[in-house]
Amino acid sequence: MHGSAKFGLPGEWTIHLPISKLSPMTSPARPVCLITGAATGIGAACARTFASHGWDVGICSLDDDTRSAAEAVAAECTALGARAEVVLLNVTSDDSCRAAASTMRAHFGRTDALVNCAGTTRFIPHADLEALPDSEFARTYDVNLTGTFRMIRACRDLLRESGRGAVVNLSSIAGTAGLGSSVAYAASKGAVSTLTLSLARALAPDIRVNAIAPGYVSGGLPSRVLDGDKLKAVEEKYLVTQALPRLLQVDEVAGLAYFLVAGAPGITGEVIRMDNGLHLYA
Repeated sequence: MHGSAKFGLPGEWTIHLPISKLSPMTSPARPVCLITGAATGIGAACARTFASHGWDVGICSLDDDTRSAAEAVAAECTALGARAEVVLLNVTSDDSCRAAASTMRAHFGRTDALVNCAGTTRFIPHADLEALPDSEFARTYDVNLTGTFRMIRACRDLLRESGRGAVVNLSSIAGTAGLGSSVAYAASKGAVSTLTLSLARALAPDIRVNAIAPGYVSGGLPSRVLDGDKLKAVEEKYLVTQALPRLLQVDEVAGLAYFLVAGAPGITGEVIRMDNGLHLYA
């Protein structure tokens, strides 16, 4: 037989294999996504979303404290039919980033997409400049900005080999409006948006690079750094300062990440706001 067989939904990732190489015992190779910060929140939602669409996933976990949560996410992905690998990763270490990429090559043989969800913050009032030491700026930038760069650099060869490599970075509306948990966090996310533009240009045409800039996300990073009363107060504030009086959910952000990877071959160098219209009043 001649020609090719095509697998994938309209507008989604498509895999072509020669028909002559297909048999009842042969299945097309599944695409693979590596997700940082995937033990909880947006990262975990991205892992489940990609798995539900037929992707295998690498689920990055910082350390033993988050490993059990990462393994639970991996079990959910496996139940969806995906191969899932928990990958230990500290984005502040270049050696750790390169080791994660090597693990992906050894376990899956490929990586077609990278979604950078690892992030950190502390809530510090913007006007209290004395409460924001240099060390907090350095710590926040090391994770949010330089960690994102380290992971893209470590995975560049794998993504290039894919033929349709794609990166999605998690920026924030804080980076475009100067809002958020601290001045350091807002500045770091603004830098992530700029990094996205620079690398979209530098890595084209082999790798597309985009970013999502969410507003407040229920179940996102603030839920892991604020106690119940403070978290409730933050959520109530956003409900009255956005154009849409609702809270974003982690699955919504994950759905956009999946679209940017699998359904948008013509989009690169974009930072897409997803904030219930918060920017209209910021």
